[in-house]
Amino acid sequence: MFYILAVVLLVIFLSSAIKILREYERGVIFRLGRVIKTKGPGVIILIPLIDRMVKVSLRLVVMDVPPQDVITRDNVSVKVNAVVYFRAMDPSKAIVEVENYLFATSQLAQTTLRSVCGQVEMDDLLSARDKINSQLQTILDKHTDPWGIKVTTVEVKHIDLPQEMQRAMARQAEAERERRAKVINAEGEFQAATRLAEAAEIIHVHPEALQLRYLQTLREVAAENNSTTLFPIPIDLLTPFMRKKESE
Repeated sequence: MFYILAVVLLVIFLSSAIKILREYERGVIFRLGRVIKTKGPGVIILIPLIDRMVKVSLRLVVMDVPPQDVITRDNVSVKVNAVVYFRAMDPSKAIVEVENYLFATSQLAQTTLRSVCGQVEMDDLLSARDKINSQLQTILDKHTDPWGIKVTTVEVKHIDLPQEMQRAMARQAEAERERRAKVINAEGEFQAATRLAEAAEIIHVHPEALQLRYLQTLREVAAENNSTTLFPIPIDLLTPFMRKKESE
């Protein structure tokens, strides 16, 4: 009986004295309530009843920020959510400086998201996401640095617009497309008119060009239709050639 009790006590002692940490884990060691050092990874030996170890993961944490009700600078009510990427760089600070660094970072991300998005207009919130993401990352990293937390990236995931705003933006986009179509059409008409004016100047200087164009049109009509088409040729069409022959 004594040997069984001794074995049980030995097992309890070893289980409380020997800890194994993975490669991505670190252990903050408290001895009689005071932090002595951070250990790991590998085998950690503790003094039972005196030492206590708190594990901290060094892996990148991906935290989803719940949708936040935001009123933009131009008084548009939207819902915005985001995702935050961060990791614990100093395990000792992450345990000592803040009670729960995961919960604290989540709450800070929510309040910062509402604050930053409330300072910009609706158009900027939709088109300048990179700028907003960078601003969110800078603010969060500044506030979490005393906790030993490094915020690497913040991304705005989704912006939920009211139905009225979606319809208004659809009408605006349609009007913009119609405006571009009219501008392109007008530009084409202008270019066509310019080419016609240039052609008229060429024909005015060289009347023979009109006769050649007329003959080319006859050739195209004859090639497209199987029937025979007769065109009366005015004598005026031959006048330039006759004058040229007489001048020679």
